[in-house]
Amino acid sequence: MKKQIFNPYLPSYEYIPDGEPRIFGDRLYVYGSHDRFNAPMFCLNDYACWSAPLSDLSDWHYEGIIYRKEQDPSNKLRLRLLFAPDVIMAPDGKYYLYYALDFKGIMSVAVCDTPAGQYQFLGHIRFPDGHIWGTKANEPFPFDPGIFVDDDNRVYLYSGFARPVPVIVTRMKKLDNDTAVVFELEADMLTIKAGPMKILPTKSKPDSPYYGHEFFEAASMRKINDKYYFIYSAKRNHELCYAISDYPDKEFKYGGTIISIGDIGLNGRESESRARNYLGNTHGGIVNLNGSWYVFYHRHTNRHSYSRQACAERLIMHDDGHFAQAEITSCGLNEGALLGEGSYCARIACNLWSSEGTRRYDMKLPKLKLRLHPYFTQDVKDGHYEDEQQYIANMRDGAVAGFKYFNLTNINKVSATVRGNASGEFLLSTEPDFNDIKARIKLSGVNRTYQTFSASFGALSGIYPLYFKFSGKGKIDFMAFELYKGWQ
Repeated sequence: MKKQIFNPYLPSYEYIPDGEPRIFGDRLYVYGSHDRFNAPMFCLNDYACWSAPLSDLSDWHYEGIIYRKEQDPSNKLRLRLLFAPDVIMAPDGKYYLYYALDFKGIMSVAVCDTPAGQYQFLGHIRFPDGHIWGTKANEPFPFDPGIFVDDDNRVYLYSGFARPVPVIVTRMKKLDNDTAVVFELEADMLTIKAGPMKILPTKSKPDSPYYGHEFFEAASMRKINDKYYFIYSAKRNHELCYAISDYPDKEFKYGGTIISIGDIGLNGRESESRARNYLGNTHGGIVNLNGSWYVFYHRHTNRHSYSRQACAERLIMHDDGHFAQAEITSCGLNEGALLGEGSYCARIACNLWSSEGTRRYDMKLPKLKLRLHPYFTQDVKDGHYEDEQQYIANMRDGAVAGFKYFNLTNINKVSATVRGNASGEFLLSTEPDFNDIKARIKLSGVNRTYQTFSASFGALSGIYPLYFKFSGKGKIDFMAFELYKGWQ
């Protein structure tokens, strides 16, 4: 790569959650929904697409808006929201975009001649008799499409949502949502050929491998070594899990957790109270990039679930075909640890917590509790494309920001750029519990103008995480830090 790449891998002003990674030609494309900074609801913006050459995954290019809400004939007033999409190249060589308008209860399709051109509305998924899926009682609720074309050119559409849906948004029809389902589609990419077939449980007994990891939403399908991998968001919704089968439409067996946005499930960390980052939903898919598997997912910002950002991590696949759970990091697509020298934005922190730990952003907290927690945010409005404006706000006494990983060589000085109304110090450690403090950065006279403070310490070499902890009075905003090599 020509330069380093971090998590989130898109510019700091961009909020693309639910990202499905797809390789078309020699480029990687990411298709997701499109959140708005500091929004009151999910997915307020139109679909945008980003892509990067496989030869340089640091070189992300904005493809622009590829589809707008009002292009769907049932949404001329733009009142409905474009929820998580998926895109596939069909046997006819065209590209098909599948989406649901929030909880409307129908699935729509748009088509384009190129991967990231202007998609045009094609139609709604329908049964052979012509009626639209989701318009009759007891049909499975259309939500979160995952589209897949098999080696024999048979086309499969996956869907599912495992929470009660308000009757009013499904046009007074009682729709079913007790499982993940799959349909086989005709070559027109619109008409249902077979199905629905139920493939994953939303409830299970304690002796089931699925117990605690039942299907919730976010269907995504991949085929690896003649096995079918169904990726999904589990009932706890902060994790992506997978199931494996010899068939695309039946007999799926639980495989494991691919990633949790709070690293729940790693190092014996089973309780959400021990999460290493703030929790909420996540959604994504997997892709093989230059011989290595990666999982794409999203994180949350601004102390709520409505401004989410795209991240990715490398996966390890065992000889038996199962994936090890990936750890959330700051380096993601970087093909290894970051260079342990130079300046880094605080926004690439992969770990963040307060003196009271973390919280779920999808659960309403009292304002007095919420104000204790640090968060990622920006000062400019949504759509103001000024990169590197994002920072960590509201770091109070005991708040920690963690960054993983750096390849350090004789690093012996660190500086931090902060603002706020505070006095105290920034502690630097390579351990999350701060048993071994490497440096103490004294913070004095901190005000609303960004200032840089520094400290030297004994030379440090090796691959390490770095943790910054604020200890003091008041609160600070953390913009950036810098690592120095061989400082005298």
